[in-house]
Amino acid sequence: MSSKASSASAKKTGKNEVDMIHGPLMGKILLFALPIAAASILQQLFNSADSAVIGQFSSPEALAAVGLNAEPIGIILGLITGLAVGVNVLIARFIGMNRRDAISPAIHTSMLFSLIAGLILTVGGLAAARPLLVLIATPENILGLATRYLEIYVLGTPFIVIYNFGSAILRAKGDTRRPLYALIASGILNVVLNLFFVIVCRLNVTGVALATDISNGISAALVVVFLMRETGEFHLSLKKLRIGGADLKFLLAVGMPAGIQEAVFCVSNVFIQAAINRFGSDAIAGSAAALNFEYFGYFAVAAFSQAATTFVSQNHAAGEEKRCRTITLYCMLFGILTGAMLSVPAALSGTFFMRIFSSKEAVLLYAVRRNHLVLLWESLVTLYEVPAAVLRGRGHSLLPSVEILCGTIVFRLIWLFTVFMQHPSFEMLCLVWPVSWLITALALYLSILILKKRKIY
Repeated sequence: MSSKASSASAKKTGKNEVDMIHGPLMGKILLFALPIAAASILQQLFNSADSAVIGQFSSPEALAAVGLNAEPIGIILGLITGLAVGVNVLIARFIGMNRRDAISPAIHTSMLFSLIAGLILTVGGLAAARPLLVLIATPENILGLATRYLEIYVLGTPFIVIYNFGSAILRAKGDTRRPLYALIASGILNVVLNLFFVIVCRLNVTGVALATDISNGISAALVVVFLMRETGEFHLSLKKLRIGGADLKFLLAVGMPAGIQEAVFCVSNVFIQAAINRFGSDAIAGSAAALNFEYFGYFAVAAFSQAATTFVSQNHAAGEEKRCRTITLYCMLFGILTGAMLSVPAALSGTFFMRIFSSKEAVLLYAVRRNHLVLLWESLVTLYEVPAAVLRGRGHSLLPSVEILCGTIVFRLIWLFTVFMQHPSFEMLCLVWPVSWLITALALYLSILILKKRKIY
């Protein structure tokens, strides 16, 4: 980029917009990523309230019904968050290229597509809910509860898509605070509604699912309001909603591989969940309790992964390759450190934190066993998440998706039908996660070396 264009870009950086192409990077990356991490962790805390309320005020079967839906729901959320990466890169590239006139059409394409995608996912989710739960060998005593929870949850899918796409637009220009504010407001409402629906109305899993849908609707509405109150090219006007072919094509080219990767990632976990289900409802409940804490470490890593995608996308578009390398190093370092800070203490705390979800000793034992083999090593996901994010920021979306798919679903299925079949213990099942993380990271590094050698990185 010429100095004149750079100057113009810097001058046009407005309210709630971060200049990612000029000046020191460390502080900007932290200010960008930490609100994302906080938002995701708060969201998970509010989601954990579902399990905590059910676990304390209902039955172990109800807790298991909510907990085993984590992976089926993860398939939907994976598709949504992956597509949102496409939105983020689309807008960030236009900012980096100083094509301010292209931002508004891209925003309106993205938001209209969010409505369409939300409706498609809702219909598909309703059709697949019970068959999927049967496929993963959900115990008969919780199948009805699990199906009811998943079907009601899926009805709120359009709200989730709208929030994620709107947040991706705001984050593309460096605004990570207002998506956080939206989640805080909706999350507090979720906790209040959980308590009301479960304790007062006695709605059990139905009440928890309804509370989630309502709170997701609030967060979506707030993000839309934020965009409608923007000025200039980031202003959202409902009258201008229309699909731009080129913008949608780019969004899908980047977002679909990422979305499919995340969804298939959860599909592999669905097969693992099916194996966990064979150990009984105590194992299901214990794994569900432990999984809540695994999310915390992962979300810290994912925040710096998102930062890597956005910062690299802008700087790569602006021709700032040296800054791209610096961004990668910072995001790797911060991802590992923050992931470990959130995962290791919980993993070594024994049953202390697990008692939030259950007081049954058998459930707590399974949770602790999983913590020692999975949660303790959670920060290892940084080793593949950040390099994959950097590749996407550079426009290479398909390659990291394919390699992560091979390192997760393919390797994990091989593990299930070989190693686990020979040694069918709960511990051997849990080991599949850290081993697959290391294999995936190795594959990505080898690919980056090949791309560099061919000078297309």
